[in-house]
Amino acid sequence: MVDLAEEEMDNPTFRSDTVLSDVHLHCPSKRHLMVRLNAVGQPVFLSYFKLLWSTEDLASGKHVREVTTGREHQCTSGDELCDKDRSNVIKEGELTREGVEALLDDDGDLEVVRRPRSASDLQAEDLLRDIVCPVILMKGKEDAFEDEERECTCSDVVKIEHTMATPLEDVGKQVWRAAFLLADYILFKRDTFRCCSVLELGGGTGISSIIMGTVAKRVYCTDVGEDLLAMCEQNVALNKHLMEPGGGEIQVKELDWLKDEFCTDPEAPYSWSEEEIADLLDHCSVIMAADVFYDDDLTDALFRTLYRITHNLRNSCTVYLALEKRLNFTLRHMDVTCEAYSHFRNTLNDLENLQDGKMKYTVEPIKLDFCQFLVYERIEQL
Repeated sequence: MVDLAEEEMDNPTFRSDTVLSDVHLHCPSKRHLMVRLNAVGQPVFLSYFKLLWSTEDLASGKHVREVTTGREHQCTSGDELCDKDRSNVIKEGELTREGVEALLDDDGDLEVVRRPRSASDLQAEDLLRDIVCPVILMKGKEDAFEDEERECTCSDVVKIEHTMATPLEDVGKQVWRAAFLLADYILFKRDTFRCCSVLELGGGTGISSIIMGTVAKRVYCTDVGEDLLAMCEQNVALNKHLMEPGGGEIQVKELDWLKDEFCTDPEAPYSWSEEEIADLLDHCSVIMAADVFYDDDLTDALFRTLYRITHNLRNSCTVYLALEKRLNFTLRHMDVTCEAYSHFRNTLNDLENLQDGKMKYTVEPIKLDFCQFLVYERIEQL
């Protein structure tokens, strides 16, 4: 089994329907450990995603550190916005106007003296490239990841099993940026979600639900597909220690947007009991979804599911939707477009304008100026 996986990874082939998430290229894990092959023969990797807080820090109200793509600065652990006023601060190493002019030649061009590249520089680059290479966990070598494990404390790391490249129908098995963005917002507004009952639609690997489970009372993390749900359940078990201080609970359940009812077949794995459905409808006040808007038919099905569930809730609720706009050049438009995002926005507008005399939906955008609590690349398209 390992030999086949090694051969596949040494000679990767990408079909036209292969989808690859690049989140793992930007996370601080030194290696991505292959732990097994799943039921359909896909390599499953274990990655450690660094949290910039610990359960002890949250309990004591200490300050936490925000990470940005440019530089780090301090923010409080409450709901105050981070300090954005840097207009009077000169960054370390920043040139003054006179310094810039001193580097100009007679024509006004900037002369930059570049240090010759040494053999040690080239060797360092090779080491950096090795950082993102997967590592095969062979039978009897379970200690292959010990170095990374010793560097991480239990309260500042999320362990996630995931795949790295899948067909479109299995993208839920990968890790996507919008899930990290949603997790950031949950941590930034944790007092808002404290002790709530939450439903996640299209939970995938479960990372957003796991973060929500650190503050919420109960989270129903839902998706479809036994193999995906088993992976999600494994991730919940791997991160159980994060939920224990707050007493949060995560239930992994099947919820198919193409069906009008909850799965209640007791013989089916991840089905719902009548008590769980009643608990959801009686107490749910938050619904969330991240990076699930990539197919127009599934987008339509999701909004139908949203309407059906919110229509049957006892109380009003807030729905949080996070996504990444993926731009593509299309021959049909002869331009760079984002058709999946456009369809999402149109469907969202239809929901807001819905007048059925029973429900009223209000849509509000959330500014992305809140702190970053997970180490990932927060790009403009989020």
